[in-house]
Amino acid sequence: MTVLTAGRVRRRIADNVLAYVFLAAGILCFAVFSWYPLVRGIILSFQQVNFVTDPWWVGLENYRAVFDDPLFWTAWKNTLFFTGLALVFGFVLPFFIAVLLNEFRHFAGFFRVLVYLPVMLPPIVSVLLWRYFYDPGNGLFNTVLRGVGLPESQWTQSSGTAMLSLVLVSTWANLGGATLMYLAALQGIPGELYEAAELDGASIWQRLRHVTFPQMRFIMLVLLLLQIIATMQVFIEPFMLTGTSNPDTITVLVLVYRYAFSVNQDFGMAAAMSVLLFVVLAAFSAVYLRLTRSAD
Repeated sequence: MTVLTAGRVRRRIADNVLAYVFLAAGILCFAVFSWYPLVRGIILSFQQVNFVTDPWWVGLENYRAVFDDPLFWTAWKNTLFFTGLALVFGFVLPFFIAVLLNEFRHFAGFFRVLVYLPVMLPPIVSVLLWRYFYDPGNGLFNTVLRGVGLPESQWTQSSGTAMLSLVLVSTWANLGGATLMYLAALQGIPGELYEAAELDGASIWQRLRHVTFPQMRFIMLVLLLLQIIATMQVFIEPFMLTGTSNPDTITVLVLVYRYAFSVNQDFGMAAAMSVLLFVVLAAFSAVYLRLTRSAD
């Protein structure tokens, strides 16, 4: 009995050691690639840094300079506007596409691959493809407009259509992932619920309202949070399509790029702007999770 107990203890210790080894590897990856850059960025936000000369501490001077920049509030306004437009298209549209795909009985796999295909493209490839579509000269969209006798558009160069043009690119490139997650959640809903609703004479809208939405509430709340965080960090679309000096499309991360590499060449100001974005997103996430937890 004593020998058996000692053997069990040794096996338990060995299992725990192996578990701690795997846990330490995960913690090390987070520390190197997530926590250290975060702490380093916060430290840089209080320094004057150009990575040529030695940095020196300036306290809150970087934050004062950021708040005094006329583009600060413009960037936040454009970012929030982009986020709102992106949610209208990128949050609602994938849900209804998933509902439609869930009803297909033939060629369902083909249409799922077709919807997910843009996600498999590198983001820069997607943006360059749409830049050709938006070309004011011989671009695809203006060619189609000329063909049907409609006036051409400047698309990304016009203040009225520039932000919407960026949202369409972002939605097209990321729609497939959200659609497949919605589709997976839809297929997890018991069919008996829909059968009971049909027997009660429920219409399509009533089935969506009383069966689909409640059953998918959790995944929809999670995707809403993730999409808000992702769209608030938009960079590739405005950077590649409209540049870093267009006041109609400059976003928070584009302004960070301007501070670090373009106009100011001050990594301290760029870090300060990044920290402000982190604080806003962290505060929003905390409030959002608290409200959704209270609702649950």
